[in-house]
Amino acid sequence: MDREKAVVTVTGRDEVGILASVSACCANANASVIEMTQSVKQDFFTMMMVISVEQMNVTIAELQDAILKELPTMDVHVMHENIFNSMHRI
Repeated sequence: MDREKAVVTVTGRDEVGILASVSACCANANASVIEMTQSVKQDFFTMMMVISVEQMNVTIAELQDAILKELPTMDVHVMHENIFNSMHRI
């Protein structure tokens, strides 16, 4: 069964609690984390998370704003899978 999904990306200087902050914002929005990858290279943090948004109680823009409020020094994007797929189609 396919779920309606969104892609969350977070980049910036590494700091304690990035993953916890993003996960908490997703949980508060009733968005379930499906898959996540992260890496730190020379103090630069990158993360991509796929979340289920079909039961979410806020808009995608509101979720992005909530994450940015928790991580104001990071670059955060939340994109519905349709937009993400359209942008990355060959």
